[in-house]
This record gives sequence, structure tokens and C-alpha cells, in this order.
Amino acid sequence: MSSLIELLDTIDHSRDKRKYFANLIVKNPELLPELLSICAHTEDKISCRAAWALEFLCKNNLASVLPYLDELLLFIPDVYKHSAVRPMAKIFEYLCIAFYQKKNPEIQKYLTVKHREKITEICFDWLITDQKVAPKAYSMTSLYLLGTEFDWVHPELKILLESSYNSGSAAYKARARMVLEKIKY
Repeated sequence: MSSLIELLDTIDHSRDKRKYFANLIVKNPELLPELLSICAHTEDKISCRAAWALEFLCKNNLASVLPYLDELLLFIPDVYKHSAVRPMAKIFEYLCIAFYQKKNPEIQKYLTVKHREKITEICFDWLITDQKVAPKAYSMTSLYLLGTEFDWVHPELKILLESSYNSGSAAYKARARMVLEKIKY
């Protein structure tokens, strides 16, 4: 694990470094459980860098994380640092888009109803807790898509977005407007 942590210490927000690390995991899939374990150590600042790398991996190779969905959904509720919450929310958005919009058969095979219900719960938690705008925006998109399956989600999402709209930032309002427009009945 120490070599992976040392490598993560060199990761920053630059696209090239995140891409290099994601490619390393794709070429060495046996490292993915270790990466997830590092992400799960939410108290450690290196977990944020691991989350950045995991997001970049999912962006380019979402299928690689599918066998680890149970593990992922077990520790994500404990993630609390913004620089780790944001990539986790983005991963949920990737999963929901692949499942509902792209109808990716591999994603549809792995992402069970229990997984989708847990993602719904976590996304609502991010919307009602003190998070920055990015995780909230990604959660809105995920919840909109999840609401196409779970009929209770859209009415709850609508109430939540309308009640928090006036206190949101410009970016929050823009995403909320877009989602509210889509869920109008």
C-alpha cells in the first residue's frame, strides 16, 4: 500500500497526473481494491487524492468499478471532505447517466435496485447537508434520473429544490432551474 500512497502523494488536480494514475489502475486492476481502501480512510487527507483518481478512472473506464459497488456504497456515506465528496458525487452521476440515459447493458447488469436506492439516499443527504455546489449539482442530476424509476423522488426533489432555491448560489440556481424544468408535470 505504501507505494500506492507514495504515488497518490504526487497526484494533484492536473489532468495529466490524474490520467496517468487512472491508466495505472486500468493496467493493474489488482490495485483498485487498494485504491478503494485508501478512499475509505476518510480521516486521511490522501483519501481525497484517491477520490480524484477514482473519479478520473470512472470517467474513462466506469466498468472497472462495477465489481466494487457494494464496497463503494458502504464507505461513501462517511466521506465528508469536500474534495472527496465532489468526486464521489460525480461518480454517482456517471453511473446514473450510464444506467438511465445511455442504457449501458453492463451498468444495468451490475447496478442493482439496492445500489440505486442507496445512491438516492446519499444524493438526498448531500442536497440537504452543508455541501458545496458541485456535489449538490451532480446529486440533482442523479436524483432526476433516479426519479424516472422511483416515482417518489421527483416530488421530493421538487420540494427540496424549490425550498432551497432562493438561498442557493448562481450555479446552484442554474442547475436547480434545469432540473425543475425537466420534472414539471
